[in-house]
Amino acid sequence: MASHYLPVQWNAQKRRYDVALGLFVVGYLAIFVGAQRYFFPEGTIETLIIRASGTLAFLLLTIVLTIGPLCRINDRFLPLLYNRRHLGVTTFLIGLVHGVFNLIQFHSLGNAGIFESLFTSNLAYGSLADFPFQVLGFIALLILLVMAITSHDFWLANLGPAFWKRIHMAVYFAYGLLIMHVALGLIQNHRSWIWIAVLSASAASVIILHLVAAQKNYRAMRLNDRKMKEWILVGPLESIPDLRARIIHCQGESIAVFRDNNKIAAVSNVCRHQHGPLGEGKIIDGCITCPWHGYQYYPHNGQSPPPYTEKIETYRVKIEEGLVYVNPDALPPGTLCDPVSF
Repeated sequence: MASHYLPVQWNAQKRRYDVALGLFVVGYLAIFVGAQRYFFPEGTIETLIIRASGTLAFLLLTIVLTIGPLCRINDRFLPLLYNRRHLGVTTFLIGLVHGVFNLIQFHSLGNAGIFESLFTSNLAYGSLADFPFQVLGFIALLILLVMAITSHDFWLANLGPAFWKRIHMAVYFAYGLLIMHVALGLIQNHRSWIWIAVLSASAASVIILHLVAAQKNYRAMRLNDRKMKEWILVGPLESIPDLRARIIHCQGESIAVFRDNNKIAAVSNVCRHQHGPLGEGKIIDGCITCPWHGYQYYPHNGQSPPPYTEKIETYRVKIEEGLVYVNPDALPPGTLCDPVSF
């Protein structure tokens, strides 16, 4: 969170995240290339790079799309959420390597230009067996390029959270294109049950995890809607971890009920920055800190500490016989609502 924009704003957690990501990328490439060399010694170095970078980019994008629902199903996955955009940019860079080597190897030796060859060398769009699958991968790579370019907070601030979010939701379209790219290309050419199993498991994991997470949120909202009264039961005091929150859903809204030592406060679960889940973060130096990008808000009024101006809705809370209740009617963003002590 900053009033100005810097190319990189690393902290200790970001460095650990990026080091772990770098080690994973290097380790995967080393193991994949080594295995390919052993089982397919006739392969050229260009072919090895194409296969290694292509499979790694697809794996990373699958991981990117599973992090969100995993965190909503079980908060033990929350460490993966922090700096997920770094993972997304890395995915694009690996995919770019794959795309460049493909263009050079398959489209640079003819009379036509590289991109002309890509779009004109195969026009069998009406044939499933001969479909020009490389075009699908190229379009997916362009989508990832736009997402990587606009991943910095500068674009989020100037495009606005809603429009920025719509741009980045295109990742699902890109993933669908890559599924087709692999199915119509690699699998159709090699017809190996291993690649079929890997592709099917990857796509199924993304779909199933999103459905499970959506069902969990839906059940929580329906349960609270059935019990809708002036005050909604959150749960016993001990069910809210110190310096963290318990998230409840009611009337279509998501509320984060935080405990700060002996005080309870409730705010909107939606961060003003990128609509991140505040309830999955924690209180740091007296401020609710978003787990996505570190935006902060005071628990008692939902305002960001100066000089920042973001504000979120606050909610009234009460404690009776060791049970915490919240009033589901939101107060205007930035409204003072004193936490309840116990």
